[in-house]
Amino acid sequence: MACLWKQHWSYWRNPPYTAVRFLFTTFVALMFGTMFWDHGSKTRRKQDLFNAIGSMYNAILFLGTQNANSVQPVVAIERSVFYRERAAGMYSAIPYAISQVVIELPYVLAQAVTYGVIVYAMIGFEWSASKFFWYLFFMYFTFLYFTFYGMMTVAVTPNQHVASIVATAFYGIWNLFSGFIVPRPSIPVWWRWYYWICPVAWTLYGLVATQFGDDVTSRIETNETVKDFIRRYFGYRDDFVGIAAFVVVGFTLLFALIFAISLKVFNFQKR
Repeated sequence: MACLWKQHWSYWRNPPYTAVRFLFTTFVALMFGTMFWDHGSKTRRKQDLFNAIGSMYNAILFLGTQNANSVQPVVAIERSVFYRERAAGMYSAIPYAISQVVIELPYVLAQAVTYGVIVYAMIGFEWSASKFFWYLFFMYFTFLYFTFYGMMTVAVTPNQHVASIVATAFYGIWNLFSGFIVPRPSIPVWWRWYYWICPVAWTLYGLVATQFGDDVTSRIETNETVKDFIRRYFGYRDDFVGIAAFVVVGFTLLFALIFAISLKVFNFQKR
């Protein structure tokens, strides 16, 4: 509890991180909302669907990588303080790591709700309670796992600069295997295994399947229903959403766990 209280005041007194992230998210939400205005309600052409799905794909990578990058200097500075205070016997690594993870939860929730409400309304996705909940759910845990991924890269590397290089190396790979640039059915068999371990692919799967995977009334120019096209082209099934949600939460917990263990095991202090 003492560690959590310490993190609370540390974050509260750091508006360059907390407030700027919130303002940046609002700006991006308005930018994407105006750029993809009302595309969510247009499902008569393949291009309409690509536009709507593109809004999700761009948001995941744009805001996700921003979260991962912006948290790195915060964690790097806090880690230096942690080394001194742990040496003084004030607390151990695991309680500190848990507090660092927990303090991000409300801030990321505010970020996800802010972005989700603005974009969902402006893009014009279907106003269904379940669809809106799933949209917020996947956005929230996506922002979380990107944030925890950024924290993890700091914990496993000696400094922020190396952490940034390590983190950036995977952004391009996650982008390539997200399932948007190259849909899963079109990925060569010998590379398809990586699609299934790419967190961004599972996020996009969940978002698209919950919004369009059950649409059997709208038909595109090929005379397919939206549901059939989504399943054929992207390989998304609406009855697989629960698995996608489970995996996204799993990645969030995995990155948080690696962060905590790395903080306990590794010591990069210069002697």
